[in-house]
Amino acid sequence: MSVTVFAPETEARLALARRVADTVLFEGCALHPYPGSAGEHRLRRQSGVLVPPAWGADREEYDFQHTECLMETGPDATLAVELRFLRVRRRTVQRALDDGTFTTVAELPLDGRVLVPRDEGTEERVEAVVTPAELVDGDGVTVAFARPAEEESEPVLDGDGRTAGRLLRRYEEISGALRLSARRLDGPFRVLRLTAVVENTSPWVPEEGEAADRGAALPRSLVATHLLLGLGSGSFLSMTDPPEWAKDAIAACRNLHTWPVLAGEPGRADVVLSSPVMLGDHPAATPQQAGTSYEGFPDEYGIVRPDTRWGPADGAAVDPAPGQVVVDGRPVRAGSRVRLHPGLRRTDAQDLFLRGRIATVESVLHDVDGSVHLAVTVEDDPGADIRREQGSFLYFRTDEVTPLEDEE
Repeated sequence: MSVTVFAPETEARLALARRVADTVLFEGCALHPYPGSAGEHRLRRQSGVLVPPAWGADREEYDFQHTECLMETGPDATLAVELRFLRVRRRTVQRALDDGTFTTVAELPLDGRVLVPRDEGTEERVEAVVTPAELVDGDGVTVAFARPAEEESEPVLDGDGRTAGRLLRRYEEISGALRLSARRLDGPFRVLRLTAVVENTSPWVPEEGEAADRGAALPRSLVATHLLLGLGSGSFLSMTDPPEWAKDAIAACRNLHTWPVLAGEPGRADVVLSSPVMLGDHPAATPQQAGTSYEGFPDEYGIVRPDTRWGPADGAAVDPAPGQVVVDGRPVRAGSRVRLHPGLRRTDAQDLFLRGRIATVESVLHDVDGSVHLAVTVEDDPGADIRREQGSFLYFRTDEVTPLEDEE
């Protein structure tokens, strides 16, 4: 087993799947480092959050993802594995005092703009190249990884070049493990069941005052966690449209908090993307996402996909546009009006400006764990029409909104 930067040909085969993952997970994440003027983007929903084990106990949170899929390999096959996630960087704003010291503030007005605290995210990768023999023999392969705590300071100057304050950006220590194993299935075919488990192993334990604060756990979490798997020779079997002889083996695969689909070039089956968001085989970024701009999502997740999406548990088809959800006994669908109550699962200064505001639901979204998210635009927002055209919405869980009567 080797942990290394992938060879150019491997990079090329994973490039399309990586672009889809960027569109679906990174660009839609609340932690994507948008410019300070785009505060609304920081409120986008978070998918694939793996919290520290001490936080996940007794909560609707989890500290691992478990992927299983089938692959046919030859004797000289290699498997490239890339774990990708966002690491939280917490930004604190401080104002300069006359005595040369600094004090932390909720906002710092400066030359026509306001600096506020926020969480940002930076991409992390863990890469490995293994052989099927390594995975079948013994306990498989475990790749442990760790990132130390870090802090950096950036001075903030006013229009006259004087120090008005500073920005502190801090990473907390995180650690995790990628566990890979495989088992050869009985029968005439050379088929392996691949198991890939991603775990957050961070030893952090919340202090008494942090026990109910999800914001304290987030900097120690892996956010938008997903896997890319690429075979050097051989092929994966589709989890949603397998050959007849493999259907029972596919049904026996366990996928928890994630779902693997064929990715990469259409017509090929040598790349898999295991994502916490439900996708169909060979998802592709839309033409609107061809550049590096992160401003819009033309459909629910900014991708083109088959008509059927599949859940992770039993392989049953899921309606690609469920249409509505019941909140407080009332149906909520596209066009419904709701009152916002953000802040239950995150800490963000922008919540203060949105709390109690009325919004229009643009779509109802579901992820692989059965969670429901509402994409909304805020009423009286002068840019609402542009946001609808771009698909640039705010995202809230159903317990963060209250449905309104039509006449309100």
